[in-house]
Amino acid sequence: MSFQLQAPSLRGRAGGEAAYRLFIFDLDGTLLDTLRDLAASVNYAMEQCHYPTHTIDEVCSMVGNGIATLIKRAVPTGTSEEDTARALDFFRKYYMKHSEDTTRPYDGILELLSSLKVKGKRIAVVSNKFDAATKALCDKYFPNLIDIALGENEAEGIRKKPAPDMVFKAMKQLNASPKECVYIGDSDVDLQTAKNSGIPCISVLWGFRNKEFLQAHGATMFVEKPNEIALIS
Repeated sequence: MSFQLQAPSLRGRAGGEAAYRLFIFDLDGTLLDTLRDLAASVNYAMEQCHYPTHTIDEVCSMVGNGIATLIKRAVPTGTSEEDTARALDFFRKYYMKHSEDTTRPYDGILELLSSLKVKGKRIAVVSNKFDAATKALCDKYFPNLIDIALGENEAEGIRKKPAPDMVFKAMKQLNASPKECVYIGDSDVDLQTAKNSGIPCISVLWGFRNKEFLQAHGATMFVEKPNEIALIS
């Protein structure tokens, strides 16, 4: 087991303080393996616009900051804003129809979420994936397990991660204070989101970023398997 109780807040809880009440999860790379469907959708958009396509590893390096940034990274350097927006529209429409082609929960995730619910914990998902897709995927793969799912919705004034807006909204709707919350994610964006929200972050090692990358961005707590998260619940 690689779980490291290095943060004072977690070490204190391991010593007998009240357990966390709200578990806030990232979606892509944390709960769901969405990479192949994301890559297929990116490459569909590239093909429609007659741009070069990308490997799965290349797409993996581009994800994490929302689909607008994903497409900006995928289109050729110098692509106009108008043409980038066109590619984004192709991506969005294709992904809404194909977001479940190969996507699946990581091994052990359903068991973890079910265990947390049995213990009376609240569960939130906050994602930079656009809001409609975030909610649709959570409804399909985690029925009755997620208390609130929030995706990118900047049109409503809710900034995407690493801004803390979605985390704060989840806390407010589920009536939880920062000291009752823990964040779980797989990326540098998640680490910064947790920091900006004033809560600890557990970094998972089955997602889109490796341990060395995460350590370089300040991660100190890691889990290799979902059931390790249940140890702090």
